[in-house]
Amino acid sequence: MIRVAVVGVGYWGPNLVRNLASLEGVSVAALCDTNTASAARTAKKFCPDARIVQECSDIARDTTIDAVVIATPIQTHFDLGSLFLSEGKHVFIEKPLARTVEECELLIDLAEKHHRVLMVGHVFEYNAAVQTIKGYLDRGELGKLFYVYSQRVNLGRIQMDVNALWSFAPHDVSIINYWLGEEPVRVSTKGFSYLTKGIEDVVFVTVEYESGVGAHMHLGWLDPRKIRLMTLVGSKKMLVYDDVSVDSKIQLYDKGITGLDEFVHAPESYAQFQFEIRTGDLVIPRIKFGEPLQTECRHFIDCVLNDTKPMSDGYNGMRVVKVLEAAERSLKAGGKCIEL
Repeated sequence: MIRVAVVGVGYWGPNLVRNLASLEGVSVAALCDTNTASAARTAKKFCPDARIVQECSDIARDTTIDAVVIATPIQTHFDLGSLFLSEGKHVFIEKPLARTVEECELLIDLAEKHHRVLMVGHVFEYNAAVQTIKGYLDRGELGKLFYVYSQRVNLGRIQMDVNALWSFAPHDVSIINYWLGEEPVRVSTKGFSYLTKGIEDVVFVTVEYESGVGAHMHLGWLDPRKIRLMTLVGSKKMLVYDDVSVDSKIQLYDKGITGLDEFVHAPESYAQFQFEIRTGDLVIPRIKFGEPLQTECRHFIDCVLNDTKPMSDGYNGMRVVKVLEAAERSLKAGGKCIEL
């Protein structure tokens, strides 16, 4: 039986508690939050035997706790992660891992020093649709991938402690890094503050990868619709990933330019242009879809039990933070391109 404590039972914490409590071989032994009433309500629903505490030091000193799941504001991730790793706990930290690459490196060093699992909550890497798309790319189904663009917007939840970049971009950066198996080489970012001075509600991020793949992200909480859309354009086929859709999360378009490798000169006529564009079938694959968060939680527990490296380990988290940190510098410099 793995005994787990969850620190931070506010916005996202209860979802983690629910999934952890549902896993065989896991006991959610303690919930830690400054709002003990909220923690108690969560415990009553999912883990009535869990101890409710206010101080993180109580969890750190508790030798019966094997692992700690941290779902607190970004600014606290490094201090809390350091505390629990130093006390010999396995640690799961919700995205992003920390605020800087330096903090990520220190957390990784602590985990390795104490021989403990360090995992970051990049939940979309455990999403069946995202994994299916990874398979398409690895098999060359789309041909040569040219570019990716994404929209991750909605109306609210309006945040005062972080901007839209740090709130939303960890998802898209981790997904695209995972799909491509590489890191960006440069990034530029523009943002706009409309609701709270100094907090960008709307952010546009452009990254470029060594392979030549470009990616553009539109992020924000000031939009009339909730959109979670990613489009991939390849030389053979194109793909739309709609995470909000119930029955068509992946739409695979057999569209492209016929003989693209040879099509290097401008067409001589509009008729030729029409002929060169290929439009085929639209395929909506059937996906066996479980809850990604439960898959992620199960993976963390399995890594603790088997002493194995998580798919989204500390190095994975650091690669994402490296992009976010550079994107923040670009944002503050009015969109200046930052080399990574």
